[in-house]
Amino acid sequence: MAVHVFDEANRCLNCKKPLCRTGCPINTPIPQMIQAFKEGNLNENNPLSIVCSLVCNHENQCEGHCILGRKGQPVHISSIENYVSDTVFDKIKIECEPKNGKKVAVIGAGPAGITIAVYLTKKGYSVTIFDAKEKLGGVLQYGIPEFRLPKTILERYKKKLQGIGVKIRPNTAIGTALKIEDLIRDGYQSIFIGTGVWVPKTLGVKGESLGNVHYGIDYLENPDVYDLGETVAIIGMGNAAMDVARTVLRHGARNVTLYARGLTGHASEHETTYARLDGAAFRNGMQIQEINDDGPVFKKIIYDEEGNQIGISEETEQVYADSTIISVSQGPKSKLVNTTEGLKAGDKGLLMTDENGQTTIPGVFASGDVVLGARTVVEAAAYSKKVAEAMDEYMKTKDGRSEEAE
Repeated sequence: MAVHVFDEANRCLNCKKPLCRTGCPINTPIPQMIQAFKEGNLNENNPLSIVCSLVCNHENQCEGHCILGRKGQPVHISSIENYVSDTVFDKIKIECEPKNGKKVAVIGAGPAGITIAVYLTKKGYSVTIFDAKEKLGGVLQYGIPEFRLPKTILERYKKKLQGIGVKIRPNTAIGTALKIEDLIRDGYQSIFIGTGVWVPKTLGVKGESLGNVHYGIDYLENPDVYDLGETVAIIGMGNAAMDVARTVLRHGARNVTLYARGLTGHASEHETTYARLDGAAFRNGMQIQEINDDGPVFKKIIYDEEGNQIGISEETEQVYADSTIISVSQGPKSKLVNTTEGLKAGDKGLLMTDENGQTTIPGVFASGDVVLGARTVVEAAAYSKKVAEAMDEYMKTKDGRSEEAE
């Protein structure tokens, strides 16, 4: 192990006002977790703890807030969390209340859906997860490369879910053969939607439909089926674009360059550094004009000394690439909205919800990327924990009203 976790744990100051906890979107009690680890009491706070320990943006969250980082190196909290969560995951028994006779449907087996399934099963509900794809995990399975998140972890999650009684229906897209109205008909007292964002955002430029052009989210789902050649241009510099670049390099490409309009990308410093170490190159201030059979065509954006855009070059630059991959975010599919009367989405296709995650249909809730847009795993887990409480309260309140009516 690169970092000796016990040495890192001993560096923790156990602050009275832990800024690391403030920086964690799910409010993990980090000092208590570290102290318990030192005493040999291993436990979990977050159902997605193993995943978060590997893919969270720690430099801007827990570790970025650690007071030791102001003058030196912060405590490597992610390594401690990974050791603890990986060690106890298969051993720990999830305590669940007795079954209460109520059924909950979870549409989508990504981070949000997994979190909801765990919390509501613990409260005694019988949960069934429906997912359009073959394997559990959503973006964890099909959007994060194996070298960042080993897929064996997701198999362990599947066994854990099944072990507490969660039923899983793979290859079942709600909004096709089965619709939300069918779930309501079959006695699900509440329904959760966590279908993520799987539709690539397009550039709207000429050449986007050519055979040498692909979308990042599609590529990451199954890189082995693509023959990209030796030189690849990637449009975008977010975290997903870094995953694309590093995956492309691992699949044989020799020259991989990422292009972005701004002077800096949107990816974390760590992910950008790893992509550069893997061999990726970066070009900023490049505005895509079109894509042709030879590759993308750009114009250079002109910035002043303060980083403000003041113009764009008249000349175009042809970049020669065997393949071009567009990785500039993605949005939700419209299948559920189109097949469910009363379910409303906003201008960007994201589901409309109240502050508790309830959609425009009573008893139907949503969270994660399908509500917030493309966000992080830990943000999906944090919001879904709140939504699970709201679903539980809704079902209890509904029961109370029914009893009063009788």
